[in-house]
Amino acid sequence: MAARIIDGKAIAADVRAEVAAGVAAFVADGSPPPGLAVVLVGEDPASHVYVANKVRQTESVGMSSQQYILDAATTERELLDLVARLNADNRVHGILVQFPLPSHIDTARVVSAINPGKDVDGFNPLNVGRTATGMKGALTPCTPLGVMRLIHSVHDNVAGLGALVVGASNVVGRPMARLLLQEQCTVSVAHVLTTDLERRCREADILVVATGVPGLIRGQFIKPGATVIDVGITRIKSSSGTERLVGDVAFDEAIEVAGAITPVPGGVGPMTIACLLANTLSAARSSIGESDEDAHGQGTLPAMSGSVTAMQA
Repeated sequence: MAARIIDGKAIAADVRAEVAAGVAAFVADGSPPPGLAVVLVGEDPASHVYVANKVRQTESVGMSSQQYILDAATTERELLDLVARLNADNRVHGILVQFPLPSHIDTARVVSAINPGKDVDGFNPLNVGRTATGMKGALTPCTPLGVMRLIHSVHDNVAGLGALVVGASNVVGRPMARLLLQEQCTVSVAHVLTTDLERRCREADILVVATGVPGLIRGQFIKPGATVIDVGITRIKSSSGTERLVGDVAFDEAIEVAGAITPVPGGVGPMTIACLLANTLSAARSSIGESDEDAHGQGTLPAMSGSVTAMQA
């Protein structure tokens, strides 16, 4: 029996609806709309498309949006000065600097300069530490946050299940493992150099793959009935010259073995921006001393921070 396909587009639409309701309640209480500032340096076409999509979705849920499109020759000092101005701007609750940055700019320095309370990407070292220790109020990286929502569309409770994260990046793999561990999964982390990767994958009830290697995980790697979340997305060309997007999992093989699986595209991707909006609303609430848990009691957006309490709400 073929696996259930996890519809990331539909679940992301649910998250956006929750955020829109939360924004409406936030404004109804007398606060200005949450504001998201997006900064893009350079002319990367994919980044420009992604930023335009973020802006459109931000405005669709009732938030205000600011765009800063900077020339590729912008200096690191100029970018840091802009970040400082946004940190001090009370109309801005979330700051997102689109990556990759030009090679002459130190990405780590820029990330560290963003006010942790406005760091809606969740990459500032303080937020990384808060997420790692399960502190309430941490702004968690958007893709792992979205993956947890997808997993919970299959499993009400993941405590005690075996989870393997294939990929150990700071953007996805490591925070993903922390979130699963905080939900009391038994968690392992692997990567493309892991010996006997197939055996390790076959032991996992939940398999999250984020390596950027198309088709790395084959059908025989998957435990029958497992939940498979494919974070990878790569554009490849066929022999005829046409292009298509593929994931890190050999989907046609995996769907015959897994219990549930995300497609590429249409799985994890839509959740990343939806959770960016959720993080921006969380940051706005925090700016006035309100928590997601407080708002949850009013029927608005359920808590989506990285803490155990919040993620199990």
